[in-house]
Amino acid sequence: MSLGDPIRRSILRDAIGIGVATGAYGVSFGAISVTGGLSLLQTSALSLLMFTGASQFAMVSLIGGGGSPIAGAATAVLLGTRNAFYGLRLSRVIGGPGRRRGLGAQFVIDETTAMAVAADSDAAARLAFWATAVSVFTLWNLGTILGAVGAQSIPDPKTLGLDAAAPAAFLALLAPRMTRRHLWAVSLGAALVALASVPLVPAGVPVLLAAFVTVVAALRLEGRGKG
Repeated sequence: MSLGDPIRRSILRDAIGIGVATGAYGVSFGAISVTGGLSLLQTSALSLLMFTGASQFAMVSLIGGGGSPIAGAATAVLLGTRNAFYGLRLSRVIGGPGRRRGLGAQFVIDETTAMAVAADSDAAARLAFWATAVSVFTLWNLGTILGAVGAQSIPDPKTLGLDAAAPAAFLALLAPRMTRRHLWAVSLGAALVALASVPLVPAGVPVLLAAFVTVVAALRLEGRGKG
């Protein structure tokens, strides 16, 4: 199925907008990482190779707070496993031979998933995924470098609100999809589980618990639909 120019332009515009918002978030990460004790090279390597913002923030926060690199890496891996749930949903969108799937797996993150899921067709979903992947990856890494280099002039990046840029963009993508009562119920239930578990479990686990609630609810709803 081919895409019309208006649909294509809309997807590309949204992808660029998300990339810009995420780039601002990357500035915050770069500054926090360097002020937490990592070098410019280490900070840039995290954004290039790990490329999952929440996990990167968790890792540098633990290391900056005096934790061991092993503990920081373990927390980052734990938090990043939510992307495995996204991968199940996006396997058909990425498609293609093994190399293409391997490359696509690097870009399975919150923003690309939200854009792909919001698309109305497989062709639109593929364009949304790859356009968002290129936009976010490029501007996230550029933002990381800018933040790391300019860390000394930003005493506390959070005071600029940069840490809220990417979550705000994600919520803006999610909001139009919340059109039915059961979607609100599942979302609120997952959020409550995450909030309630924050003081009880290690960092990263609340997100996994919320994802588990969502997956179970989706399977039950699908089962009812088939029944």
